[in-house]
Amino acid sequence: MSTITDTVDAKPVPQVKEWPLIGSLPGMMTDPARYFYDCYRKYGPAYKMHLLGQEYTVLAGEPAVSFMSSRVGKDCLSSHDFWAGLEREWTATRSLPGADGEEHRELREILRRGYSRESITGRYEELIDITDGSIERDWKVGDKVPVVNAFQYMVTDQLGIMITGEAPLEYVHDIRVTILYILNCLVTRQRPQFLLMNPAYKKAKKRVFELAAKIRADYEAGKRAGGEARTIVDDVMEAFAEGSPAMPEQNLRLHLVAPYVAGLDTVANTLAACVYAVVKHPDVYEQVKAEVDNFFDTQEGPIEEQGLLKRLPILNGAIMETMRMYPIAVALTRTAIKDFEFEGYHINKGDLLYMGICVPHFMEEFYPNPEKFDIHRFDPDRNEHKQSGAYSPYGRGPHTCLGKTLAEVQLLLSMARIFYKLDLELPSPNYTLKTKTAPTPGPSMGFKMKVKGYRH
Repeated sequence: MSTITDTVDAKPVPQVKEWPLIGSLPGMMTDPARYFYDCYRKYGPAYKMHLLGQEYTVLAGEPAVSFMSSRVGKDCLSSHDFWAGLEREWTATRSLPGADGEEHRELREILRRGYSRESITGRYEELIDITDGSIERDWKVGDKVPVVNAFQYMVTDQLGIMITGEAPLEYVHDIRVTILYILNCLVTRQRPQFLLMNPAYKKAKKRVFELAAKIRADYEAGKRAGGEARTIVDDVMEAFAEGSPAMPEQNLRLHLVAPYVAGLDTVANTLAACVYAVVKHPDVYEQVKAEVDNFFDTQEGPIEEQGLLKRLPILNGAIMETMRMYPIAVALTRTAIKDFEFEGYHINKGDLLYMGICVPHFMEEFYPNPEKFDIHRFDPDRNEHKQSGAYSPYGRGPHTCLGKTLAEVQLLLSMARIFYKLDLELPSPNYTLKTKTAPTPGPSMGFKMKVKGYRH
């Protein structure tokens, strides 16, 4: 049970046994998902850890998931402090992940349509054409393709054309460098802030600001690359023109390029992990290829949203299992804005928190044999993910990912085309995926996949 309280009878929050000086940094840099899970098993649903000299309280497991969605959780948790640094860097007053309460609700309402599946309704064929173009450009027969990098360009293609109206591929490197530094130094705080003085970061940030200025200038000049299709640029600029308090001029730069910042690393990491997981398991790979072949070879007319998931259950199961085993948001950062009680522990106002919402992903209580890649966990007769608090790939609480429904379609159709078009092979039969932890967990940039040939 978790409540707002003034009690002095709560249990003391246990302290994780850590390294001198560097605290929990080794565990967090090696495998944060495993570290949160191991600490949960050893210390329970609440424990303290140190990172770069700063103390954090971790609230983890199903109790933390439930708390984030509860009335008390909504009243006691704030995300603003962890995103204030990003807002300062962009001279903005508020970002979507950094806003709370009514400000957050107002921003979500402005941005909801542009980040949702609604934004690409009726445009699935266009999304497939964009994906095919990326495949033809970056996945050449005989090449060992750097997978994460190739997917970053694909995601920029997709988000650019579908959401903002253009694909600024020349800015991909700058966007990624900017994300890397801001998330590492200001949001997750896995790296010291003095690294923001690095000339490479300053140059990349300047370029991203140039991109935002270009998007705005093109819109104001009537040069809408999206044609007749409404994009998130329209939503942002119209809210500004109407004088919305949630969209003052100083916030335009951030929100005009936010789709790239939000989607580049996250979607690319998930796509890369899914390719690895499927090809690593030959039985799954064969099932997926048979399913996508049947899907595209028997398709008559434009692809419709209705029934899409039902026609690709094996691939959808593989994607969901990938997001269980390789989550990109293993924990969420929050600040306690009130004293409250959590599972018998007293949490103080001002405490910096990690919410370990993905700990249940690795618990046998929810997922039998959790180390096994099992795409049938999500079948109707099992539905392991529907247990309370068991599955949180898109976050929890008021800040649950606004682009969830869009990402589901983007992931499904991207993977369907990859497996339909390409015959892929891992670097070696016993290859084990190497991962990175910053700024978001995912396959390492060195992960490569060989293109043996084109299937279609």
